[in-house]
Amino acid sequence: MQKTYTCFIFSILSFNINLSAQYCTAVGPSSNADSNLQSFILNGESATSITFTGCPGVFGLDDQTMNESVVLNASASYIASALFGTCGGYYYGVGEAWIDYNQNQVFEPTESIGTWAGTPPVAPTNWFFNVPAGAISGATRMRVVQYEGGALPIDPCSTFPWGSTTDFTVQIGGGMDCSAYVGESLIDPRVISALPYTENYNNSVCYSNVMTVYNSPDVFYRILPMALGADYLTVSLCGSTIDTYLSILDADGNVLWYNDDFSSCGTSSQITFASSTLDTVYLAVQGWGNVAGDYKIAVDQEVLGVEESEIIFATIFPNPAINQFTISTSQNGNVALYDLTGKMVYSSAFIQNEVIDISAFSPGTYLVKINNESGQTTQKLVIE
Repeated sequence: MQKTYTCFIFSILSFNINLSAQYCTAVGPSSNADSNLQSFILNGESATSITFTGCPGVFGLDDQTMNESVVLNASASYIASALFGTCGGYYYGVGEAWIDYNQNQVFEPTESIGTWAGTPPVAPTNWFFNVPAGAISGATRMRVVQYEGGALPIDPCSTFPWGSTTDFTVQIGGGMDCSAYVGESLIDPRVISALPYTENYNNSVCYSNVMTVYNSPDVFYRILPMALGADYLTVSLCGSTIDTYLSILDADGNVLWYNDDFSSCGTSSQITFASSTLDTVYLAVQGWGNVAGDYKIAVDQEVLGVEESEIIFATIFPNPAINQFTISTSQNGNVALYDLTGKMVYSSAFIQNEVIDISAFSPGTYLVKINNESGQTTQKLVIE
C-alpha cells in the first residue's frame, strides 16, 4: 500500500522572520487633536519612575520607551496615576494600560493593570496593581491607551481617529529567569542530534513571537538531515494540547513548508518532506492565533522513498486575506470554503495558481478544503 504524504511547499512566497519579536506599532490615533493622555506617573524601585507629560498630541504610537522607564519587582505592589485629558475639545472616552509581564510581545487581557471611562476634565485615575511572581525578569513594555468614543475593554493594537497610544519601558526585577529556555530564535535553537526525537514542551513561558504568521510564541529546533542520513523526515505535532502551526525553514530562515491542521491529527500539524539534500533545517512550532501551551513534537525519518506525484503541493496566500487569495499547487483540483458552523459558502474547480475572489465574504475564519488527484488538505483562512 502506497503512503500518501501531505506537504505544503512555499518556495516562491515566504514569510519574513524577525530575529527579535515585534510589538504591534501601527496603532493609535489618525489625528493629533482632542483626547490625549495628559500625564502618567509610576514610581518604582531604586528611585526610578515614569513621569510623562502629554500634549501636544502625536499621530499613531507615541513611543517613549527610550525616554521613560521604571524598575518594578515581581510580587510587589505599585500605584500608577493616569490623567486622561485632552489637547483640544472635551469628549467621552475610555482608557486602559497593560504591562507585558511574560514578554511575548502581546498585551493580553490578563496583563491589564487598570481601566478608565469618562469625559475630561477629570481627576487623575489611580490604579493599584501587583506584579505577578511569574513575571519574566528583564526589559519589557507598558502601553497606555486613551480611546475617544471607544468602549472597554480596549484592543491594545487598535487604531482610532482621536486619542493616544503611549509606550514606556518597564524593567522587571526578581522575576522568572528565562536564560535556560533554549529555542527562542534561529540563533539559539533546541538541537535535534539523534532520531527518533520526541519532546513534550510548552511555549507559553519565556518564549516570544518571532514568526510573523501568528502572534503565538515560537519555539525553534535545528536538525542536520544530511549528517543523520535522513532522506525523508516527518515532523509531527499530533497529540498536542493546543491548536498548532508548524513551519520548516532553511538555513537562512526562509519558509520551505508549513502546515496548520493535518488531516489525521485534528488541529495539530504534521509535515513529511524530502531532506536528503538539506544540510541545516529549522523547525518552528507555534500556536494558531495567540494560542500558547503544551505541545508534543516527534521527529523521525521515513525509510520509504516518496515520489513527487505522491506529494500534494498546496499553499494558500496571503493569509490573512482581504479581497482574494491564491491557491498555489502543482495540480488542478477542487476547492471549497466552509464557515466555522460547517456551512459550505463556496465551491469550485480551480487551476494551478488560480486567484479566488473573496470580496463578498464577511470577515472571519474559514476552512479551505483543497482536493486533487493525490488527496486533500484543509487549511484555515482568515478574511479581514
